[in-house]
Amino acid sequence: MPREGIPRMFRRFIPALVIAMTASCSPATRATGPAVRIAHLGRPGAAADLARIRAAFAHGNPGYELDYAPELDGLAADGRPRIAFVQSGAGAATVAGESTELAMGDIVLLRPGESLADDGRHSAVVFTVTDPLPPSLPTFIRPDWDPAITDTPGGCAEETGAYRRILLTWLDTVGPYVYHGLNAHRVRIVDSFSHYHPVEGGFDELYLVQMALPGAKLYTSDHTASIEDPTSVTRAEAAALIDEHPLAVGDLVYLPRGTVHRGFGGALVQVITVPGFRPGAELGVDHLLREINERLGLTGEEALPFHAAAAGERVVK
Repeated sequence: MPREGIPRMFRRFIPALVIAMTASCSPATRATGPAVRIAHLGRPGAAADLARIRAAFAHGNPGYELDYAPELDGLAADGRPRIAFVQSGAGAATVAGESTELAMGDIVLLRPGESLADDGRHSAVVFTVTDPLPPSLPTFIRPDWDPAITDTPGGCAEETGAYRRILLTWLDTVGPYVYHGLNAHRVRIVDSFSHYHPVEGGFDELYLVQMALPGAKLYTSDHTASIEDPTSVTRAEAAALIDEHPLAVGDLVYLPRGTVHRGFGGALVQVITVPGFRPGAELGVDHLLREINERLGLTGEEALPFHAAAAGERVVK
C-alpha cells in the first residue's frame, strides 16, 4: 500500500516496523559478548556464572541439563539418565546396592529411577543426558583405579608419557566404555594445539579443572571465521583475536561449538564433550595463526600464540 493510503496517525510507526521486519528476515547472528563462559565453582559469584553456562548449554543441546552440587550428600531418583563428575571430597557412595570409594576425577552413571547415597559430602558437576546408558557401562568409572583404563596420548596431550585417560568414548577402539550421548577424558594439558569443533556436525566442550599449576591458562577465540581467512586480518583485528583466561582448580569452562581453544601451562582437566566426540570434528588452526603473524610481522608480545609443532594443517579423523 502506498504511504499516502495509510492513515496519518500510523505513519510514524513505519520506520520501526521496517527495521523489525528486516531484522526478522536477516540471517541469525551470534549474540554479542564472548562465547566462552567460565564459572569459578565454590567462589563468590559462581551461581550467576553457572546460571549463564546452564542456559547457554541447554539452548545448544536440547534435552540436556547441567547442574553443580557443592555438597553432594546424595541424589534423589530421577526419570532420566544422569552422569555425575566428582570434583572434590572423599568417602563411600552407593547406587542400586553397589558401593565404592569416590574421589576427584571419578564419575557416577545413574540410570532412570536410580538414586545416589553418599556419606562423604562430595561436590560434583551433574549432567542430565538424553541417550539411555547401555547396560554394558559400569555405575562407577574411576580412571585412576580401573585396570581397563590406561593412558592414551593424543588430542590435547600427545607427548610421551602423557596422562590422558578415556572415561567415555565414541569408539571401542579408543576405550572400553562406549557412549555417544556424552564423552569424557581426564587429561593433563601442558601445551595443546589450537583447534575448534565446527558448529555443524561438531560438539560443545566443557573443561572441569581439577588441578592447575601457576600460570595455567586457556587461549580462546570467538573469531573463528577471521582466523580461517588469515589474509583478511588487519593488525588491529589481530590484537583482539585471541583471549587469555587463567585457569584454577574449580573452574568450569564452557566452549560452544565453533570456539577456537588451546590449553597451556599445566592443568589436569576433565574434558567433557556433548553430545560426544565425533571423529573428524576437530579442526586445527595453528598454521593459520602462524600465517597471520608472518604476514603482519607480529613478534614478541604482539604475536598470536600458537603451537609450533602443530602449525601445519591438521584435521583429526
